[in-house]
Amino acid sequence: MRCAVVGGGAWGTALANVLATNGHPVSLWAREPDVVTSINETRENVRFLGGVGIHDLVTATRDMRAAVRDAEIVTYAAPSHALREVAGNAASSVQSDGILVVASKGIERESLAIMSDVIDQAVPGHAVVALSGPTFAMEVARGQPTAVVAASTSADAATRVQRVLSSDAFRVYTHDDVVGVELGGALKNVMAVATGIADGLGLGFNSRAALITRGLAEMTRLGVALGANPATFAGLAGLGDLVLTCTGALSRNRSLGIEIGQGRTLEEALAGKDTVAEGVLNTVSARALAEREGVNMPIVWAVHRVLFEAQPPRLAIAELMRRELRAEQD
Repeated sequence: MRCAVVGGGAWGTALANVLATNGHPVSLWAREPDVVTSINETRENVRFLGGVGIHDLVTATRDMRAAVRDAEIVTYAAPSHALREVAGNAASSVQSDGILVVASKGIERESLAIMSDVIDQAVPGHAVVALSGPTFAMEVARGQPTAVVAASTSADAATRVQRVLSSDAFRVYTHDDVVGVELGGALKNVMAVATGIADGLGLGFNSRAALITRGLAEMTRLGVALGANPATFAGLAGLGDLVLTCTGALSRNRSLGIEIGQGRTLEEALAGKDTVAEGVLNTVSARALAEREGVNMPIVWAVHRVLFEAQPPRLAIAELMRRELRAEQD
């Protein structure tokens, strides 16, 4: 099956490799000229995924219209803040019956829309599938066993994406709760920043476990308010992705939180980085979405105060601990 991947970062490159390893020719669009040259000439994405060989069926290009024109499945892996613009640039070139896969995780800051809705608006008239779950791009690219979910309101589209992506190393489950799957993928980034801050403060494993568990409660609370199935947050796109991102050494969001906990400002922690820590952007969006829905999310608010309101991390943790006592279950 002819495939395109829009976004030449680590995650987009890893997904292109999965598709190509399964025998599907892939046109990979990247904005950066050095990424295109590196992939086509040395079979390696030196900038974003160094040390991993790129399959011969992957061809990189800077021409997005050419990349998507003949693709039966188009996968978007651009950063959440750029997804609408990037996808819209070549919307008219997508095949009328093409299936669109959204591998970006986030909540759009301006509209507070989930990524599948962004794609549906930017490239209308297509079946959209949200791909999410516990994934570090480097591990996927190296063929380490991984399980994800493909969520869509179209069972046929989800099944087709499942079959195209699945392999001995990459297992795909279908799902019909698009809202729950996407919120899980977006909100876990904020919780990873929170656990990173706690780790940076040296607070120990008890604190990390409490933040992960109560973070999951917050994610579920907001998801239910937006119509998601609460059981979704106990699955791969919820608990699975949350645990990975809050504990894994490869997590950019956790790493940023550690730097903040160790005393760096947000500007200092972000300086010089090629890759985006989505938790920073998603903190703003999650806070606004919670306020709009009237949902209590104290960890999200605490992270927002630390990142954007100059609250000392230790004070934010102390305020979480001093909150009014209550029952664990809502």
